[in-house]
Amino acid sequence: MPMIKIHQEEAQDHDELIKLCPFGAIESSDTQLQINSGCKMCKICVKKEPGIFEFIEFEQAEVDKDLWQGIAVYIDHVEGDIHPVSFELIGKARELAAKINQPVTCLMIGHNIKGQARKALEYGVDEIFVYDKEELEHFKIEPYTAVLEDFINKVKPSVVLVGGTTIGRSLAPRAAARFRTGLTADCTILDIQENTDLDQIRPAFGGNIMAHINTPKHRPQFATVRYKIFSAPEKSSEYKGNLTECDICTSKLGSNIEVLEIRKKEKEVSIEDAEVIVVAGRAIKRQEDMDMIHQFAESIGAQVAGTRSLIETGWIDPKRQIGLSGRTVKPELIITCGVSGAIQFVAGMNNSAFIVSINTDKNAPIFKHAHVGIVGDIYEVLPKLNEKIQGLAQ
Repeated sequence: MPMIKIHQEEAQDHDELIKLCPFGAIESSDTQLQINSGCKMCKICVKKEPGIFEFIEFEQAEVDKDLWQGIAVYIDHVEGDIHPVSFELIGKARELAAKINQPVTCLMIGHNIKGQARKALEYGVDEIFVYDKEELEHFKIEPYTAVLEDFINKVKPSVVLVGGTTIGRSLAPRAAARFRTGLTADCTILDIQENTDLDQIRPAFGGNIMAHINTPKHRPQFATVRYKIFSAPEKSSEYKGNLTECDICTSKLGSNIEVLEIRKKEKEVSIEDAEVIVVAGRAIKRQEDMDMIHQFAESIGAQVAGTRSLIETGWIDPKRQIGLSGRTVKPELIITCGVSGAIQFVAGMNNSAFIVSINTDKNAPIFKHAHVGIVGDIYEVLPKLNEKIQGLAQ
């Protein structure tokens, strides 16, 4: 970690030196200057008073990569019901592992989950490690992190993939912090080099650039991935992986969280699971015009989604937003209506099997991603399409 060193013998006028930092990170204590946690490493103090302040960057020791082998996937589940993102990550893990000729392992944590864990073997996993204890029946961040840490210490995987779910987003950062290693969230592309360094690519700065991230000096390498980014492999009973039951000291499973009651939410049909989606964009002029979108969607058996602009107006439920700040979808057919095609939106739907876009601007960015583009006003195109569809149905 880099640091700012202060040469105390040269620091005479403390009051003037304290004023150098715009963040208030320089302070005086017991006749000595100190750098507090407000330091941003901007090095303004070093530039203005190089004889007093010195920037020191410590070289990170090289990790022995031979000690870390394989790709591990955390199996996300609720009461044994495995989230499909876990199967998608197994598929990507197999692809990465094949390039470096290393195994794919999985971790499943809970209580009475061995039967469900065996089902995951059908997706081509070499070995599943199961921690099945009564204390792990409900997700609690402290014991689950302790188990993940124990698993990593036992297996020493080079890469750990975690689904970008509510549980995954909570668990992965804690575990990464314990190993003082890097974590890249919401990756959209993953690849691996011969030396097992993971290439992690994700949108950054609001989707305006794609950041390419490596953690070559640390192991394991953590990455989270949203649902519907990758494809799940075909399952087969011919796969012959191993299931290993693991134990952990009960003293490590303590928690400050107490589960008093569990209230199950009503199951909702998520746009992430939709096969056909109609997306309303900024071209919608009034809330009443959403009826046109809903009628068209109903005629083709589609779900309705929207862009951020319609979420902000309150015309569409936030759960139906597509994009970096919304959901990622991969339907068989998606029809965008008056959507310009900002990169933030495209990142959430560009893996769709077939894209149809309607826009009055022939140069709209969305047409670069569409398989079929219709240049026209949605207020004219949709009624005509709806009329044609209803005619075919009769």
